[in-house]
Amino acid sequence: MAANGNEKQGTKAYYVTTPIYYVNDAPHLGHAYTTVAGDVLTRWHRQRGEKVWYLTGTDEHGQKIMRTADANGVSPQEWCDKLVTQAWKPLWEHLEIANDDFIRTTEKRHTDRVREFVQDLWDKGEIYKGGYEGPYCVGCEEYKLPGELLDGEGEYAGEKLCPVHKKPVEILKEENYFFKLSEYAQRLLDFYEANPGFIQPESARNEVVNFVRQGLTDLSISRSTFDWGVKVPWDDKHVIYVWVDALLNYATAAGYGSDQARFDATFPADVHLVGKDILRFHAVIWPAMLMAQGLPLPGRVVANGWLLVGGEKMSKSNLTGIKPQDLTSHFGVDAYRWYFLRAISFGQDGSFSWEDFSARYTSELANDYGNLASRVAAMVNKYFGGELPAATASGEAEQAVREGLAKAVAAADRAIGEEIDFQSGILAIFDFVKQVNGYITEQEPWKVAKDDSEEGRARLASILYTAAESLRAMAVLLNPVMPDTSQKLWDSLGAEPHLGPLAAQRIDETADWGRLPAGATVTKGAVLFPRLEEQPTA
Repeated sequence: MAANGNEKQGTKAYYVTTPIYYVNDAPHLGHAYTTVAGDVLTRWHRQRGEKVWYLTGTDEHGQKIMRTADANGVSPQEWCDKLVTQAWKPLWEHLEIANDDFIRTTEKRHTDRVREFVQDLWDKGEIYKGGYEGPYCVGCEEYKLPGELLDGEGEYAGEKLCPVHKKPVEILKEENYFFKLSEYAQRLLDFYEANPGFIQPESARNEVVNFVRQGLTDLSISRSTFDWGVKVPWDDKHVIYVWVDALLNYATAAGYGSDQARFDATFPADVHLVGKDILRFHAVIWPAMLMAQGLPLPGRVVANGWLLVGGEKMSKSNLTGIKPQDLTSHFGVDAYRWYFLRAISFGQDGSFSWEDFSARYTSELANDYGNLASRVAAMVNKYFGGELPAATASGEAEQAVREGLAKAVAAADRAIGEEIDFQSGILAIFDFVKQVNGYITEQEPWKVAKDDSEEGRARLASILYTAAESLRAMAVLLNPVMPDTSQKLWDSLGAEPHLGPLAAQRIDETADWGRLPAGATVTKGAVLFPRLEEQPTA
């Protein structure tokens, strides 16, 4: 996505990342949840006029990828190429994800820099050779601590299970290279204390702090039992541990070791959005690696909760994976983008149900927001021939709407732009939607229209201008969340010839009342949120 023309120049980019996703299968709702959240966050900051960099991508090395490719009778690279081109990138385009870069860990721009980074750590004495034996989850690509494991039941009786995947772990014994992670425990604790907002939400921060306080063990950063990965530069019998490889994408995509000017203008990330199951990698291992290399640490690591279906984490292995297209084909892409951020408090687990989505769509999107836009456009066309009239008879009721808008803008900007609290921000905007609906109900413009006097016409004009100007603000505020419908509303209001493109509107100017000029041509466009068809049957 090209940056809009009003961005603040000469400053570090507001840099947001998603995890780079494992391409052992097609993406599901959980992957899309995090990616849409990052997209809304970065679109919001773009509309603040900031320089923004949004990164996503795919993690393509490791034992799990190799085994999946083998099971499908293709090479690991062929498997990754197929999934990325046929599943991952098309979905992000479908969901209107405006990422600035898409990094793949099999790209040379990444693998060369990973080797250089690890070589530097080796040269500094931060890595040593040793042996390791312990329980390993291929699904997590991680050695597990014995205390984390679950006792298997049923078909897994007598075995130890990964707490995330509920599958038996493997006992691995191999010669590895180790990063001296244990030496960074106190430095990490000091950093957490000095930067209490580094890990969010608070429950996630407490978990990480308690984990580090128990002491850290050195991290195995290589594997020698398979070869699908980046070769260790001084010992090609080993490949670099997939998580070390993966975490470095946040630096390599930003120009580490290849474009110092871009790196300085982008790195470190202001926000890493991650699933809570990979929090420790990002909040413990990643900052320790950066400390060892003398690089700046990220601003925040924000862990979102799990999407649950029937109480189970949504994933392919748990058979609760739902394709985002299953929902967008019924509800539309914009409603999809809105629903998960509206219905679930970001950072907490949240349950999805078709019934809840349908109810919220009908009540809030179709009835409250979409119907408001349709009614206002219809009345401007009916009573003023589609030309937005000037407000010449405003009073206390209109002042209350203006104050409501200012309150909504401030609350939404604080929630989304600063606190990464999408739900509260969206609710603040929809409180304003409800206020404007209430204003129209109270003012009854259809009754005022029966008064043909000069005072009556002026009063009707003021009511409809107030409603249309409110819609102008709603289009701006909801553009990061629902870009397609916001553009339709912007077009319906005839705003662009007077105010310019929707993407160029600034959040901090949204509450400036009177931006939509009288004389704008208001048209009644397509219904923003059509009535839902019957729920499809399985």
